[in-house]
Amino acid sequence: MVSDLGGGKTTFVKGLAKGMGSRDHVRSPSFTLANEYKGSKLNLFHLDLYRLSVTGVVGQELAEFMAEPDSVVVVEWPGLVENLLPVEHLSINIKVVDENSREFSFNYPDNLKNLFPINT
Repeated sequence: MVSDLGGGKTTFVKGLAKGMGSRDHVRSPSFTLANEYKGSKLNLFHLDLYRLSVTGVVGQELAEFMAEPDSVVVVEWPGLVENLLPVEHLSINIKVVDENSREFSFNYPDNLKNLFPINT
C-alpha cells in the first residue's frame, strides 16, 4: 500500500481489520515494523517499511507471514520488498484529495477480480 505520510494507510488497515472481525487495537507499526491482528477467520499482518533502507530480517518475516495459509498481509511502503511479493498481488494507492478525502486506486491481476464486487 502506497500513500504520502498521513495519507490514511493505517486508517485503511483499521477498517480492514474491523471488517475481518478483529477486536484488536490497530496502530501504526512504524516503530515495531510489524503488527498482527486476529480476525474471526483470518489473521492480518501489517508491516510498515518506511524507516528501512535494507530488507534484512524483515524479508524473512514477510516470507513467513505470506506462507501462513489463513492470513492477509498488508505492506506499507512496499518498494523495498517488491521482489519478495507474489507476482499476483493487490496494490493499493491512496491519494490525499484534501484533509477529509482520499482517492483510492487498486491494481490487481484478473484472477483477483473476485475481491471486488464492482470492478471499476
